[in-house]
Amino acid sequence: MDRRQFNSVSVTMAGLFASLALQHAHALTLADLSNADASKGLKTALEKGALAAVNILSAPDGFLGNEKVRIPLPGYLQDAANLLRTFGQSAKVDELITAMNRGAEAAVPMAKDLLVKAVQTMSVTDAKGILSGGDTAVTQFFAERTRSPLAAKFLPIVSKATEKVGLAGKYNQVAGKAAEIGLVKKEDANIQQYVTGKTLDGLFFMISEEEKKIRQNPVAYGSSILTKVFGALQ
Repeated sequence: MDRRQFNSVSVTMAGLFASLALQHAHALTLADLSNADASKGLKTALEKGALAAVNILSAPDGFLGNEKVRIPLPGYLQDAANLLRTFGQSAKVDELITAMNRGAEAAVPMAKDLLVKAVQTMSVTDAKGILSGGDTAVTQFFAERTRSPLAAKFLPIVSKATEKVGLAGKYNQVAGKAAEIGLVKKEDANIQQYVTGKTLDGLFFMISEEEKKIRQNPVAYGSSILTKVFGALQ
């Protein structure tokens, strides 16, 4: 065999070995992971995704400047708001919308401790089920464990922000009467409760966005355990 043939065979063999190695790497599945790795990977993702979402939303204009989570007036009030604008009350309407979103931005940092604590409550046996449960399984886990206690923490902060606006009290009066005759959902009849609910919706939405990023490209997060665990799901 001459040198050129030898080199050609060598290149072919090297390519074959590389291909086999790549196939082996992709052959790693969730079933091959230890419970410890699955649990550690999930907990890392939970914490990274949750804290990233909190940081994004608590920044200036985290809610107000983000169309995906910006809190609007409830749909049935939009017509009334438009009417107020025609009577020169645009500033008051905008003030209420701004207060609603500023209240949300102020409340979100209160979520950090509860979200991190929720991570610690996850059992090892739960981990693989959550990991293979779809793109938003982690977010659902957070919502189930933290939504109610977070609502209790958020409400006083949201109330403080919205009470500064005169329209908030008028909103509650009008919406309360509308709720009595079934025109408004009870949970939307109080501006503070409405904003608290929307704040939670925004928080869990942003956590889901971060979760999707981690699942799709774990390498970008510079964590070997995330790469190992979520790479097994690709």
